[in-house]
Amino acid sequence: MKKSIFWIISLVVLFGSTEILKAQNNILGQQNVITTAVPFLIIGPDARSGGLGEVGVATSPDSYSQHWNAAKYMFADDDFAVAVSYSPWLNKLVNDINLTNLNIHYRVNERNVVSGGLRFFTLGMIIFTDNEGHEINRVNPNEFSLSGSYIRKFSDNISGSIGFKFLRSNLTQGQSVGQQTTRPGYSIASDLGFFYTKPLELSGFASSRLDLGVSISNIGSKISYSDDDLDKNFIPTYLRLGHGFHMGIDEYNEFAFYSEIGKLLVPTPPQYAKDSAGNYVFDDNGQALIANGYNTDVSVATGMIQSFYDAPGGFKEELSEYIWSLGVEYTYNKQFSIRGGYFHEAQNKGNRKFFTLGVGMKYNVLGIDVSYLIPTVAHHPLENTLRVSLSLNFENLSIGKKIEE
Repeated sequence: MKKSIFWIISLVVLFGSTEILKAQNNILGQQNVITTAVPFLIIGPDARSGGLGEVGVATSPDSYSQHWNAAKYMFADDDFAVAVSYSPWLNKLVNDINLTNLNIHYRVNERNVVSGGLRFFTLGMIIFTDNEGHEINRVNPNEFSLSGSYIRKFSDNISGSIGFKFLRSNLTQGQSVGQQTTRPGYSIASDLGFFYTKPLELSGFASSRLDLGVSISNIGSKISYSDDDLDKNFIPTYLRLGHGFHMGIDEYNEFAFYSEIGKLLVPTPPQYAKDSAGNYVFDDNGQALIANGYNTDVSVATGMIQSFYDAPGGFKEELSEYIWSLGVEYTYNKQFSIRGGYFHEAQNKGNRKFFTLGVGMKYNVLGIDVSYLIPTVAHHPLENTLRVSLSLNFENLSIGKKIEE
């Protein structure tokens, strides 16, 4: 009976995303993309997930779990690990936009792990000009986040995590835009994660395992780039639900299949009313009247709840806001991996669709992962770009053992 339940959960999570795809393909309408401040927070930092179609919430634990689901660190093979990655961005257009990421985790004892992360996103050089096109100044906009997490083991199969992060976004470096003086934006946010892993006994396989993961990242205050309290933007609060199923053919060969569904927990822009001449209609207070949808000037908590039902196009548009991805990974002797994946976002919500390929190698304490993205629509920021991430993994660290004793 238990085996049947695990198979049912596995299949429901894996193929449920197919129904979302069908709903998305049936949607006709205008673009209604949800935008936020500091979108760099939801960029996948590592080449392993980059080769698996950007899945990560329920993949086997690795050094980059800090971004996807820190609760996974509890079941990592390594007591201590440091990882660094570098991702060029829009390198077909410019060569100075990139994301750098650093992660670290440490096992305190058999039930507690701490972790941290630093990510830095630079937008290269931008030239500010006046209305006549004369150069005023040259700046190098950048954004960064600093995070820390605490992970706790609740049982032999379940772990949870809570994390906090500090955000700083300096896009204009004090330049005046119009008549408005700008400043860096700041925010404080938190992350929550849960991870479930269960070994299975299935005939025909040397070993097998079911993993389930859920995380909500970037639950935090709105961010502003001026002293105007009305000019505040949501940060990208993001929900991930995922599934992983591992099949060990023998002691050397293993296959893993992953699926993931994600959604921005941020209000959807409404459709505003227009008169017969096509002009927007305003009330007595100068506010545009909403024809369909909901007001987006709400609190963070209200916005998270509202995001599940506020699409102006109704239920079909609401379904189109779910992003889904699939990944498959073959590993030989826990040292060499080949990966593939697919990522899908609805056309009216951003239209990111791409296949991914990747390889990974681990030798002694050093791990190297490489991924390559093949877009099915034009103009993806990582089109034809190799991504590389490195990790140093120390299994059974002696200091960790002493603390446990």
